[in-house]
Amino acid sequence: MKEITIDYALRETWLSVAKMYNEEAKNHNNTMAMAFTLLSIDPKTGTASTALGPKMGMEATSLSRILKSLEAKEFIVRKPNPNDGRGVIIHLTELGLEKRTLSKETVFQFNSAVKANIPEEKLKHFFEVTETINSLIAKKEIFK
Repeated sequence: MKEITIDYALRETWLSVAKMYNEEAKNHNNTMAMAFTLLSIDPKTGTASTALGPKMGMEATSLSRILKSLEAKEFIVRKPNPNDGRGVIIHLTELGLEKRTLSKETVFQFNSAVKANIPEEKLKHFFEVTETINSLIAKKEIFK
């Protein structure tokens, strides 16, 4: 049997997690991307639309589609930025707040299940490994 590469293991695991989240989100008229967006919007003050993309690590085009869907489902409203007339602040509606809470509970449920099945020491090592991988990538130390 061939050795599994690190990137394959990461990709396979993330695809499984994404599929699981999408299946759960579908039960609530939502998608994983929409739920992630709801979690990224400040529930009290809203979030500037220009800050949302970088906060989520998404391109403006992809985020724009998600925001349109969230607006159509009445999960968010766009309001003018009082400090900058050219900008827009994304606010959660009451329904959006409910969906955000549900998304947050779903993430906590996933984390609890993983923590219940993997010893704390192994999780510590997992986070150390992911931190190192992210650092190598950020410092552009992979492909010199």
